[in-house]
Amino acid sequence: MTSKKQPPFRAGFVAIVGRPNVGKSTLLNRVLGEHVAIVTPRPQTTRTRILGIWNAKGAQIAFFDTPGLHRAKGPLNRRMVEVALTTLDEVDAVLMLVEAGTGPDGRVEVGESTRWAIEEVARRRKPAILGISKMDRAPRATLLPVIDAYKGLHAWTDIVPFSGLTGENVDTLLEVLGKHLPESEAPLFPPDQLTDQAERALAAEYVREQVMLQTRQEIPYSVAVDVEEFDEAERRDDGGLVRISGVILVERESQKAIVIGKGGAMLKKIGTRARENLERLLGCKVFLGLTVKVEERWSERATALKRLGL
Repeated sequence: MTSKKQPPFRAGFVAIVGRPNVGKSTLLNRVLGEHVAIVTPRPQTTRTRILGIWNAKGAQIAFFDTPGLHRAKGPLNRRMVEVALTTLDEVDAVLMLVEAGTGPDGRVEVGESTRWAIEEVARRRKPAILGISKMDRAPRATLLPVIDAYKGLHAWTDIVPFSGLTGENVDTLLEVLGKHLPESEAPLFPPDQLTDQAERALAAEYVREQVMLQTRQEIPYSVAVDVEEFDEAERRDDGGLVRISGVILVERESQKAIVIGKGGAMLKKIGTRARENLERLLGCKVFLGLTVKVEERWSERATALKRLGL
């Protein structure tokens, strides 16, 4: 009796791309089961590419969460789009995300920026899967019009509706993506590695996430966080303490006043929420000290962008 031949192990890189705020980071966090990429309702939350590694019995997928593809204006925006486009050149397959749902008249309008993003994906001539994101927010009847609107814009290898928020159909999406990766004798990364993001960088992102969430529309996306100290001297395998000091950078005095809040209330709230998330991530107690500094037009200066890793 012959044994059934096992399918080959597959491993490779997949870029998650799409317009800003389409659900890229929510999907990555769902796949990894960890809060690796920060998520806010604001567009352009993701500024750099973030590696997240998913392991299964027959596959390892190294995802790159990327900044949203859009017609960029200003040095920071151009840098973000450049990161996303460069990533397209370095992966084995592309997952292009669009949102589920139709307009009030039942039609699907594919905007000029989305068409441009699809053209950039097509230009790379790589396996491209269309992921229809946020299916939990749209009636099932609206999925077919979305599929019809996009299927003629590129020769997609597969089209998969899913919800990164609820996890619906994410398993199917992962199975489809795995089929388009190269055969590999071994995983590309150790099975216990989750991301390439240093804990210091994640700490800065967790603080920035809370600034954006707590201040809502009052503070523009051009806020940054510079972690000046990440002291693990008191950290132990069973817990201990990490001391973190960070500076929240804004571009105007009026923004500084909003981030600090009356009597320091807003800054305390930002720090408390960020600290709670960091303690879950690091598995220990965290002392988080935050200050706010005005650095005018930092988002327009190459030296500032380089210093902040952007």
